[in-house]
Amino acid sequence: MRVPFDNKHWVGRSDEGEPGDTRRVFDQVVAFDGSCGRERVATGNDMPVIIGFGCDEGVRRNQGRTGAAHAPKELRRALAGLPANAAIAALADAGDVVCDDGDLERAQTQLAALVADVLAHGGRPLVFGGGHEVAWGTYAGFRLHQERAVADFSRASRKLLIINFDAHFDLRRKRPANSGTPFDQIADDCRESGVPFHYVCFGISELANTASLFARAHELNVRSVLDVDMQEAQLPHLLRELGQLLDTADDVYLTIDLDVLPAATAPGVSAPAALGVPLYVVEAMVRRVRASGKLRVADIAEYNPSLDQDKRTARAAARLAYRLL
Repeated sequence: MRVPFDNKHWVGRSDEGEPGDTRRVFDQVVAFDGSCGRERVATGNDMPVIIGFGCDEGVRRNQGRTGAAHAPKELRRALAGLPANAAIAALADAGDVVCDDGDLERAQTQLAALVADVLAHGGRPLVFGGGHEVAWGTYAGFRLHQERAVADFSRASRKLLIINFDAHFDLRRKRPANSGTPFDQIADDCRESGVPFHYVCFGISELANTASLFARAHELNVRSVLDVDMQEAQLPHLLRELGQLLDTADDVYLTIDLDVLPAATAPGVSAPAALGVPLYVVEAMVRRVRASGKLRVADIAEYNPSLDQDKRTARAAARLAYRLL
């Protein structure tokens, strides 16, 4: 079900009367559905557009702790009050796709259509999940846009690099699909289309993935970095490695599962990390991806407000989203 833009979630402190630029993110938001929003996106060249994906079904099917369906509105609230610097001239909101009837596949199809619509109007979608099943919908929307944009489009002509910050590979083969299957679904789609599957996963926990999942990743030539190798001391090396990966890509899809962060930073997820990757490291790498100029679409997944403490997870997620605006 599609739910239109609602500005009641975009509120925050007003510093009107203070000298200088006192704008905050909520001051910059326009509705993508309205003519103003579409016009500004179409002429804005890479204008970020928020899309919500309110869905628990993938987590439920994966036997996880539900509650992520309420994430989009809470992430908007956490982002709204941050200062709007000169780089954030405008931000659009395309509303939400909500899965409240168990039909995950239909919701993912609706999300894909909305992502493709935003891309067609010159926007850069930033999707707030929902569980990590959001990834299939985001990816499908990007591919749909590519196929619509050029009648004789060849997927082999451009290299799409999928970068996932996650404690889990999410390469489960079980069907029907769930929050643990999206990148296996993408791998199947690439195979069926005869194009390479370029997937790198940063932050993998050796204790959160079975031997079977490591074998599946090896079979698919997935490049991964363990959480123990992603602490602050390793950041310079990580940024060099990331830069090399970005240099080989034409387009980038960035997806962030918040359970990649330490449990103390992100308690509000279905599967909190005992170790995790420090927010400082993830943020630095996200900024490097954004600076590449190759980021086409992104999403943030697995925030569960019902499990959060003092809105710590929401604040961490808003900080990462801010770097993507």
